[in-house]
Amino acid sequence: MKRTACIILLLTVIAGNITKAQTHSLVKKWETDTLLKTPESVLFDAKAQLLYVSNIDGTPDGKDGKGSIGKVALNGKIIATDWVKGLNAPKGMGIYKNKLYVADLTEVVVIDIDKAAIVQHIPIEGSVFLNDITIDKNGTVYVSDTRTSKVFRIEKGFVVTLLQNLQGPNGLLAVGSNLMILDKGSLVNLIGGQLSKVAEGMDPSTDGIEMVKENEYIVSCWSGVVYYVFANGNKQTLLDTRAQKINSADIGYDAKKKIVYVPTFYKNSIVAYELK
Repeated sequence: MKRTACIILLLTVIAGNITKAQTHSLVKKWETDTLLKTPESVLFDAKAQLLYVSNIDGTPDGKDGKGSIGKVALNGKIIATDWVKGLNAPKGMGIYKNKLYVADLTEVVVIDIDKAAIVQHIPIEGSVFLNDITIDKNGTVYVSDTRTSKVFRIEKGFVVTLLQNLQGPNGLLAVGSNLMILDKGSLVNLIGGQLSKVAEGMDPSTDGIEMVKENEYIVSCWSGVVYYVFANGNKQTLLDTRAQKINSADIGYDAKKKIVYVPTFYKNSIVAYELK
């Protein structure tokens, strides 16, 4: 009996330590003024040490020319609400060689960061609702279309359909030669042309994904939930503002300082949290 009791106690301690090790939290650092215009996505620029924000400024699927990209300082001060104008309903963003790539409904808009000007429009034939972008180390651009359930690849100027018949892909993240995809409540990994499931059971409005460390991620859901996803597929809820009707759209992340930047969409602000 004594041996059995010792084993039970040891297992309890181990389980407690594992639970403790897998516990994280978000501590609010600041929130911008509510001068942004339906901010959908935040992108941290490590080189420039600032944030880019995509402002829909209208309906999420409206081709109205009202959309813009804003700039926010790392202390929460809005540098420019409309740094670059003339977009429609901009959403996910990515940076490669000093160019900012933006998913804008049916095209990818390329902005020269130094010139603060649009320099290229890349139309995506057959697209309806381009949502997120990620760019790998070679400059290959991946963009999701939530409404057609496809993921497109743009390489050396050529656009191809990489994946189709998904559930409703949104957040994308290139990790080495792999592509992480948020697909309506699940996180899947494209490896060597094959999809494998990493985690499931999240709110179906999965939106943004950022890597914290190898095989561990922060995932946001538009409805107002932010999760921490562990390597074994377990997940922890870090934030849930659904009751307050505060959205948490496509997040940004400063890996060095462990700061998560959350766009509140209809609340017109960005909130910064430190990941503990």
